[in-house]
Amino acid sequence: MTTMTTAPASFSRRDLLRFGLLGGAALATVGLTASLTGCSADGPAAGFSQLRDGDLPLLRRLIPVILDGAVPPPAPPDAMAATLAGIDRAIAHLSPALATQVLQLFDLLTLPVTRGPLTGIWGGWASASDEQVRAFLERWEGSRLMLLRQGYSSLLQLTLMSWYSQPRAWAACGYPGPPTV
Repeated sequence: MTTMTTAPASFSRRDLLRFGLLGGAALATVGLTASLTGCSADGPAAGFSQLRDGDLPLLRRLIPVILDGAVPPPAPPDAMAATLAGIDRAIAHLSPALATQVLQLFDLLTLPVTRGPLTGIWGGWASASDEQVRAFLERWEGSRLMLLRQGYSSLLQLTLMSWYSQPRAWAACGYPGPPTV
């Protein structure tokens, strides 16, 4: 058995500053693009208090892939609507700062300028295959960048909490429900 040692990553102060400036410029560009295109200024979609029209295609593609295997086939026809409503409720109950960050994550994933490079999905979300969505989620889950792993975790937790908060999901996982008092 051979022992491998890796040299520590050596970043000079100059490299660190350069990386920070480039990252800051990229985030500022995304924020400016979102505000100029009106992406971040959209009001809630009909029937929602937080989710916007631009967020719905993204979530409609992510939910079935994330819940694959959790929803017993055939999936109830209103499972998607109930999960979207749960995500909307969850965002509404977050602190204002955290809710803003979640909506900014959705902006990042829906803007064509950032969606392609960050997710590998160059067309719209509606045309993305399950394999493309799975590849995107796996890439973010195993990313070296903490920010992408946190984005993955946020998407996963919001979706799973929204599904498993519904009584219809409890039987599939063997949960009898909360005790009666």
